[in-house]
Amino acid sequence: MSEREQLLKWIAEEEEAIIGFFQEFVRRPSPNPPGDTTEAVAHIKGFLDANDLAYRIIDPQPLFANVVASFDAPSEGRHLVLNGHIDVFPVGEDPDAEGWTTDPWGGEIRDGKLYGRGSCDMKAGTSASIWTYALLHRIKDKLKGTLTLTCVSDEETFGPWGARYLMEHHPEVHGDCCLNGEPSSPYSIRFGEKGPIWLNFTIRTPGSHGAYTHGSASATRIAAKLIGALEALEDMAFDYPDNVRTALVEGQEAADIAMGAGASEILPKVTLNIGTIKGGLKVNMVPGECSFEADIRLPVGVAKEAVMARVEEIAAGFPEATFEEINCNLPSYCDPYGDMMGIVQKNVESLKGFTPKPVVSLGGTDARLWRYIDVPAYVYGPFPTNMGAADEYVEVEEYLHIVRTHVLSAYDYLTG
Repeated sequence: MSEREQLLKWIAEEEEAIIGFFQEFVRRPSPNPPGDTTEAVAHIKGFLDANDLAYRIIDPQPLFANVVASFDAPSEGRHLVLNGHIDVFPVGEDPDAEGWTTDPWGGEIRDGKLYGRGSCDMKAGTSASIWTYALLHRIKDKLKGTLTLTCVSDEETFGPWGARYLMEHHPEVHGDCCLNGEPSSPYSIRFGEKGPIWLNFTIRTPGSHGAYTHGSASATRIAAKLIGALEALEDMAFDYPDNVRTALVEGQEAADIAMGAGASEILPKVTLNIGTIKGGLKVNMVPGECSFEADIRLPVGVAKEAVMARVEEIAAGFPEATFEEINCNLPSYCDPYGDMMGIVQKNVESLKGFTPKPVVSLGGTDARLWRYIDVPAYVYGPFPTNMGAADEYVEVEEYLHIVRTHVLSAYDYLTG
């Protein structure tokens, strides 16, 4: 029996335990905010302890602990990092009112689907990373190089205590390549992601009585005009690296399958979303102040400076307005045809009979942090079904497929 066959045999024999780990993981609440992952971290620690796998807890903020494990094979080779996060989106005080038909922390399996907050984002992918690490540890003498597991907290709010902290203070987790199981879809492999710039605009005027519109310009009306003017950002044109342009075309259908019809159309474009707007005190008063927050998403390969120059040019036409940056995570990408891309594609083709396509993500992941330091990072995970919404779920068989793919791909990378 080959080592690949042995790995698949173990997955088949231990399927109940693999599903059970994921189910119990979902049952350990870790909503962010507030970000306390204590119960979920204890679940991971219990599994690693039971399998006699050494690990470190790195917790600059104790409620947001990170679990890091690593082993060296007897032969020199490449260093692969498995990354997944532990925290999840929050659930409101009344799940029933939000539309939940299952307990968001129940991990219920119904009709072949495992329900619960964080099931797809991303406890399925993190579970796959943990099992990949555990199974490959059994055959570490057959591998080359190093395998590192990073289960991090504080991802959902771009916080400083999770992967960012590890990357800045623990360079031993950088590696040569990163494999991540964030929700994407079995039909796509993400090699990059767009980058958000969040800006807060404030418009101030003297204000006046609502009947005396001649007495002051309206801050809300100016805000409306400014928002309309900012829509011109979506018409900006850019040149992209040839390999990115090729991959965007190749992955159009897969992007729409993974992220919804129309996703492929906005992947190469700047997008604008006005997330919040607040202005005025009373219906019969001309507002003297209005503020709004803009979420501007930059395509991969596009410089922040070019977009911000256009924002400043537009804002200059509205002297009553000022703005400030409140968050920025630059777009990131790696080679859409790199080694790990080919490995994952080959394994999915052998397991499922189709070849996933390289795509760019609309949303952000911790994988960007590896790309920022020129370490290729690829994302292969389940569909993002109801991600952040009621009745979030992952099909159990899809989860098992992600486990198989990550196990075989990590094995191939560390024996290649």
